Amino acid sequence: MEAKATKVQKSSFKTKVQKFGTSLSSMIMPNISSLIAWGLITAIFMAAGWWPNAKIATLINPMKLYLIPLLIAYVGGRMVYEERGAVVGAIAVMGVIVGSNIPMFLGAMIMGPLGGWCMKKFDQVFKDKVKTGFEMLYDNFSSGILGMLLAIFGLFIVNPLVVAGNNLISKGVDWIISIHMLPLANIFIEPAKVLFLNNAVGNGILVPLGIQQSASAGKSILFLLEADPGPGLGILLAFMVFGKGMTKASAPGAAIIQFFGGVHEIYFPYVLMKPSLILAAIAGGVSGTFTFSLLGTGLKAAASPGSIIAVLLMTPKGNYLQILTGVAVAAIVSFVVAALVLKTDKSGTDDLSEKQAKMEQMKAESKGKDVPSAQTAAQSVKAYKDVKRIIFACDAGMGSSAMGASLLRDKVKKAGIKNIPVTNTAINRLKDEDGLLVITQAELADRASQKTPNAMHIAVDNFLSSNKYDEVVLNLKTLSQIDSQVAEKETKSAQNTNQAGQLDYQAIKEVDFIHHDQHVGSATMAASLFKDRLKKVGKNVPVKNMEIDDLDDDQGHLVIVTKEAEKNLKLRYTKIQVVSVANLLEAKEYDYIVEHLA
Repeated sequence: MEAKATKVQKSSFKTKVQKFGTSLSSMIMPNISSLIAWGLITAIFMAAGWWPNAKIATLINPMKLYLIPLLIAYVGGRMVYEERGAVVGAIAVMGVIVGSNIPMFLGAMIMGPLGGWCMKKFDQVFKDKVKTGFEMLYDNFSSGILGMLLAIFGLFIVNPLVVAGNNLISKGVDWIISIHMLPLANIFIEPAKVLFLNNAVGNGILVPLGIQQSASAGKSILFLLEADPGPGLGILLAFMVFGKGMTKASAPGAAIIQFFGGVHEIYFPYVLMKPSLILAAIAGGVSGTFTFSLLGTGLKAAASPGSIIAVLLMTPKGNYLQILTGVAVAAIVSFVVAALVLKTDKSGTDDLSEKQAKMEQMKAESKGKDVPSAQTAAQSVKAYKDVKRIIFACDAGMGSSAMGASLLRDKVKKAGIKNIPVTNTAINRLKDEDGLLVITQAELADRASQKTPNAMHIAVDNFLSSNKYDEVVLNLKTLSQIDSQVAEKETKSAQNTNQAGQLDYQAIKEVDFIHHDQHVGSATMAASLFKDRLKKVGKNVPVKNMEIDDLDDDQGHLVIVTKEAEKNLKLRYTKIQVVSVANLLEAKEYDYIVEHLA
């Protein structure tokens, strides 16, 4: 029990850390494009840029000092309390922006959520008490007054604190860099990345600090600590050479996506399969950062995603060789360490899909089940009956989840399943709604469950390679086929009922069951049963069992036949009234006919 409690506590602590980190990175991630725009303008048009242009360069400082902090605060306020929180957060951050000559990214990450939270609490107290007709007056003035007060609070309280804290952090970072100890930061950064805290560490902490450093020095090594694609590339190359089974087969594609696409999450499952590979990631990260520091290089702005293409685009003029050298060193070192781990590993196969299958088998055996029964399969299909939408959720809601959604979307389309959209989003933007199926990585499953307790949840180890996708598609396709069959039956039933509803019951003098070939006995029994139905309700309409050639072509005859005989009957007779049924002995139409016969 104690071990179980300890495990739960660890899981809860990790979830809280992930939530906090995601809150920070979620204010940066939507604004990455603004950081890239600022970085490109700086790299290209500043005095030391590729094509210096004094006029265009006037954009650099206003974007750095005003635009980006305002956007961060706006997004931070929106995270807490939609648009009202966003507006108040943007107003509030002006208090920490004015009077400061440093970019107030950290101040924006404080004032944005604070403004949203204050607006939310204020509305909870007063909004329901507003009289009819005064709603707009309340909305505008409450947010305006609260924004004003928070801006003043930011100016006199938060601004000095952030400036002091920023100076302290900057001096600390400069000191660490000066004694060449910055590479040790990767001892903590690399394990944090594998635990899906990469966006929290990179965009939540390193990017804001890097921008401030870049604003004064022209470049910052901090942009490379998390974004360096070298360590991940080295691990995937080791799997390409020394891996086994599915991991070896999937490693080349994963390496391309990681190195050129910048989706670092793709190599995390490989490390999680063999935790000792974290040593390779750490060794690669430390050696890469040491090389960057030794060569005195850095980036102009954040490289997001962490692709070699994005890294080179943000590289200052004259620093390309240094950057490529650092990335190469990180990749080589992580490759060597990962190769040693894989070569000395005695655990046999490292096929992820095989381990997943074995886990499912062990789970079934523990419940006394050797193989999935028909009942189990039916229950599995039934679990999907309410699914109306599928969402892939990851920490940032961009790279890996977008690729997983694309894969499943293609499978769903090929299976002919319609009206079930497959999208992706960040976990913190999930909303609990009916008919939702959430697919997320195992490390993030707890957070996804907390955000959407009423949704159906599936956890996978790797968004790009999971046999659970086929299971999802199979269940949805089975449901689709069942629904189609039910709809077809209902349509046929409605058509038959419609036949019975179109009869001229006033003209009917006799009901005839037509027998032919193998249905002789059925027609005889059906006529007898139908006659009993009429007697029970006190109706005396004659009911006969006849051959098709003995009929009189008269409107007074209601002829009941099987589907097979209907076509032949209508070719011979034009005036008789006909109802075709699937089963002569029992049909839904009989109740309607008996009720309406005179």
